[in-house]
Amino acid sequence: MNNYPELNTSQRILMGPGPSDAHPRVLKAMSTPLIGHLDPEFLTVMDEIKEMTQATFQTQNNLTFVVSAPGSAGMETCLVNLLEPGDEALICVHGVFGNRMSDIVERCGAKLIRVDAPWGQPIDPQQVKDALKTCQPKLVAVVHAETSTGVLQPLEEISQMTHKAGALFVVDAVTSYCGTQLKVDDWGIDAIYSGSQKCMSAPPGLSPVSFSDRAVAALDRRKTKVQSWFLDLTMVKNYWQGAKRAYHHTAPVSAMFAHREALRLVVEEGLEPRFKRHKQNHELLRKGLEELGFTFLVDEPYRLPMLNAVKLPDGLDDAATRKRLLNDYNIEVGGGLGDLAGKVWRIGLMGNSSSPNHVNVLLGALKEIMR
Repeated sequence: MNNYPELNTSQRILMGPGPSDAHPRVLKAMSTPLIGHLDPEFLTVMDEIKEMTQATFQTQNNLTFVVSAPGSAGMETCLVNLLEPGDEALICVHGVFGNRMSDIVERCGAKLIRVDAPWGQPIDPQQVKDALKTCQPKLVAVVHAETSTGVLQPLEEISQMTHKAGALFVVDAVTSYCGTQLKVDDWGIDAIYSGSQKCMSAPPGLSPVSFSDRAVAALDRRKTKVQSWFLDLTMVKNYWQGAKRAYHHTAPVSAMFAHREALRLVVEEGLEPRFKRHKQNHELLRKGLEELGFTFLVDEPYRLPMLNAVKLPDGLDDAATRKRLLNDYNIEVGGGLGDLAGKVWRIGLMGNSSSPNHVNVLLGALKEIMR
């Protein structure tokens, strides 16, 4: 008999920056008995995941699959495979995750060129246009949905100027995927990555990625080995395609079962209805929070519907109030990062956590606390 305490999280309402609440069907799928990761039945699971990932990314890219690691590994997969020492990379930074991409670029031995915007504001395409006059980057990368600030970054104009400059366009869609419009092919995205735990509402630990033919061609032209053995697409891609799969690593079987079920739920709902649901619940939350004295960090045209960054009313203690929400009401919301710590909350309405019930429960709790 052990002395470990039992976790009492059965009633936790997840409204932070991730993970989101998983649907009961997803949790049930995760408890499916294990099979081998090269079992013919599991290869069928992988094929189904690939097909639904293409559909939800709105792409025909053949090299579309799920990295057996969280979204940060998806970020590294895109950058370490496309960059070699001496390459130039233009990174758009308007929050924490643009900074992370910048760090990885330098670890690849590539030359980093940054375009920065204040936290809470999107990147101005003119900044990118001006920067492209001073360099010849192999890729331009930007965060579509900046989780640290709640900014939804328009992509199409930056994509067009990136291709005009002869560069690849790389996008972080960890928070936006399956929650707002994201058209990989139509918007000319060459490499994209996301995470399983946000608007997909699957368990954390997997990262959907997709690479265009242009990106694959760049990979094939590499003169040096990819710096990461585990994330080297020249090997990983052979594990995800063809009748005879090349062994690369032991896939997280249970997580894949859950991921497939989460994708099925997305496909059953439909992308457009799902996007509409996230937007409607965002508006319901906005109205209720503004009545309580909260204000939004981000201007209305650039607000994420699934990650709401709000400034606290005067006199409301950040840490104490979030602690009360968690301990007394079982509601988790996220605090601010960096310079925004203690000043803003990040309230998630992602996937299965995006519902009128989640919104009303939070607003009701806040009204009692602030009374």
